[in-house]
Amino acid sequence: MKTTVWAAEESIRGLIQTALRAAMAEGALPEAELLPIQVEVPADPKNGDFSTNAAMAHARAFRMAPMKIAAAILDRLSLENTPFASVQAAGAGFINFVLAPVFYADAVFEVLDKGDQYGRSDVGAGKRALVEFVSANPTGPMHVGNARGGAIGDSLAELLTWAGWQTEREFYINDGGNQIEKFGLSLDIRYRQHFGDPVEMPEDSYHGPDIIEHAENFAAIYGDRYLHAEEAERRKALVEYALPLNIAGLERDLKKYKITYDTWFKESTLHESGAAKHVVDLLTEKGCTYELDGALWFKAEQFGCEKDFVLRRSNGFFTYIVPDIAYHYNKLCIRGFDLAVDVLGADHHGYVPRLKAALTALGVDADRLKVVLMQMVNLMQDGKPVKLSKRSGKAITLVTLLDEMPVDAARFFFNLREANTHCDVDLELALKQSSQNPVYYCQYAHARICSIFRKIEQAGGVWQPCSREEAMLLTAPEEKALIRYVASLTGEVEAAAQSLDPSRMTRYAVELATLFHQFYNACRCDVEDAKLRAARLTLCRAVGTVLRNVLGLLKVEAPEKM
Repeated sequence: MKTTVWAAEESIRGLIQTALRAAMAEGALPEAELLPIQVEVPADPKNGDFSTNAAMAHARAFRMAPMKIAAAILDRLSLENTPFASVQAAGAGFINFVLAPVFYADAVFEVLDKGDQYGRSDVGAGKRALVEFVSANPTGPMHVGNARGGAIGDSLAELLTWAGWQTEREFYINDGGNQIEKFGLSLDIRYRQHFGDPVEMPEDSYHGPDIIEHAENFAAIYGDRYLHAEEAERRKALVEYALPLNIAGLERDLKKYKITYDTWFKESTLHESGAAKHVVDLLTEKGCTYELDGALWFKAEQFGCEKDFVLRRSNGFFTYIVPDIAYHYNKLCIRGFDLAVDVLGADHHGYVPRLKAALTALGVDADRLKVVLMQMVNLMQDGKPVKLSKRSGKAITLVTLLDEMPVDAARFFFNLREANTHCDVDLELALKQSSQNPVYYCQYAHARICSIFRKIEQAGGVWQPCSREEAMLLTAPEEKALIRYVASLTGEVEAAAQSLDPSRMTRYAVELATLFHQFYNACRCDVEDAKLRAARLTLCRAVGTVLRNVLGLLKVEAPEKM
């Protein structure tokens, strides 16, 4: 018997449906179409561990009072070989189930048996998923928004792995298009300025100190060799020098943030290989394009978009969306991923329908592309937004952010809210060693558990798991609430993976820590009753394992001492 909350809820649904069908077959209830069975955890524990409103939900279908329906269900409901000790009807027709002590005992031992694998699921069935995230412009350092995207994307990839997907991480390098042209222009001007050329930087060029540093280092290596070369040759040389350094810097900085990619995919390869041209040709062959004013347009309105859009301008150059279409066609058709997930800024809201429309026109199931749109980040201090690093006095980038706050805190805080909500991160709170700091609160719970077992060792004792009979002594409300929550982890992993929302796991960690602290304060572990003491210590060990697993999924350390 699976000892998870999800399995218990499924068991209730099956029991209710079986009882309803039996009641209809016996004539106790009229024939009617059965509705989905809703199961929830009552707010008041006096109403049982689980409750369903199935009787009330079917009142109209059966044209019968809910309590009569509930009675018909209970008359045909057997709890044999189920995780439940009792069931009764209450109130206006709710059917309330109470879990048997063996459920709680088995739930604890399932954690101990599975260890660091507890919480994992095979719901993904080994299908392949590709998560693309951050993909910052390689012409400069990563900003705070990239820090949030990195935490969300990396945790999402890990979450899908936990849910049974074969998951890969990818960084898409935008090494083509206008930003690279601007990058070359900016480097060119700084290089010429280095040798006394009074040329001024255009307002819309890149003015960062990194551009000056690249130009000066280039000059130190090559001197004035390119000063009198053709402009195109000079810019090409500057870009070929600086861009790989920037990409290497991105990779280095992301590793400090505990992010490692399986693939760094260059946009330029889509042009060089002809992949970008190929998707445009395919759309044309399928009759999905037309020419107007010398430009080639995609019939996007036919595929649900508000208006058609240009694929190839009248000057013969592709628009920015063409390589993106080719890139996603490559993900889903050429490389054959079952699922492609993009973590993008909220400003891409209008871009997603156009991309999906083009994929649909190419014969690709656009539902295989999932996009997580991420809202803006505000770093706060004393209730006010912070723009500059206290240490460097410079604009806060990913690197300077990690000088201001620990990596664990950054990853946890950026995953506290759903991606589609604005995120305010309090820098002072992230450094506090108090229960107000959620990451510290979770880590402290794990360290507190470790200290319990460390004291046993220091006293010369050896901890051994309790027996299953002893585990059935865990009947205090705080014990049952804690075990029930531990038993919900696998279902929570599956739900979070389904909704592509890793913030559910940070919230799970905080709630688990809260329930543990409540248990710890209400139920002493050093009681005189040896059997109860063994049971409570075993529960502590199980909770420590679950906390460590969840924090590990988020790539947050679970310290043994604090």
